[in-house]
Amino acid sequence: MKVIDLTIPLGIGTPPWPTYEPLQVKYFKRLAPNGANGQILTHSNHLGTHLDGEIHFYTPGKDMAELDMDFLVHDAVIVDLSDVVGDYEIYTSEMIEDKVEVKEGDILIIHTGFHHFGWDQGTADEIRYMVQHPGPNAEFADWALKKKLRWIGVDCGSADHPMNTIIRNWMPRQAAQADFVFEKKYGKKVADVFTDEKYQLMHIDLFPHGLIHAECIGGDIDLLINQRVQIGFFPWRFVDGEASIGRCVAFVDDDQYEDLMKKKAGMQQTKFGDAVDPKHIESLEKLAAKNLEGYPYLRKK
Repeated sequence: MKVIDLTIPLGIGTPPWPTYEPLQVKYFKRLAPNGANGQILTHSNHLGTHLDGEIHFYTPGKDMAELDMDFLVHDAVIVDLSDVVGDYEIYTSEMIEDKVEVKEGDILIIHTGFHHFGWDQGTADEIRYMVQHPGPNAEFADWALKKKLRWIGVDCGSADHPMNTIIRNWMPRQAAQADFVFEKKYGKKVADVFTDEKYQLMHIDLFPHGLIHAECIGGDIDLLINQRVQIGFFPWRFVDGEASIGRCVAFVDDDQYEDLMKKKAGMQQTKFGDAVDPKHIESLEKLAAKNLEGYPYLRKK
């Protein structure tokens, strides 16, 4: 058995979810004269690859320490949607099931491709990563509950659509772009699709049912798209923790690992050594160009 890392690098440059505390690091002692280096870290829980717990949005829910290892490690499927949804778009259960078989009780990892805009990538774009990624609607949330999914992971800033969060108010320029895309694609403005009773539905509606999610998945995820695999997420055993930074990994057998490493050797890699499949970026750029065609205030790159 071998392990594939699906965790993004964590450093002072890693962006937290907007307005949350970033990682701050300082040395409180050094080798001379103390004989050891020691550091103090300050940060929010919603930074880098992290798992949102029930009590993040649901007061009587479980904390991080109450999550069983059997819950955190289980059979999973990783689905690639980078060729069907781009900036600001909505993904559905049908899009998922057109690509992969999702079994009752699975962990579901959604590869939107937006990890390619993460801080660790050569195509880094923090606003796009946090504010413009696609997200689900109420239909998807209902389907996820009916499937009894164990937990969900996404390779972008949030499991909710960014325009179904407070970001819609914080980023008016991007909200105007989203309205343009929504009217073009769905015939409605954002506010008419994501009404108040659907606000932040992936958190508010699902956490009381124990269906939580991991955000900012990445690492070598490009090696495993549209495949079944065993996934594990390892947060801190954090009493009263509403969320936790952690390590997300896929477990593969030795032969598959050798094949994946051969594949990775022929791919582009980030400065941290993670595999990059540029076709995902190409697909997203085509979708963005199509959806934003005619938008009067779009800056040329």
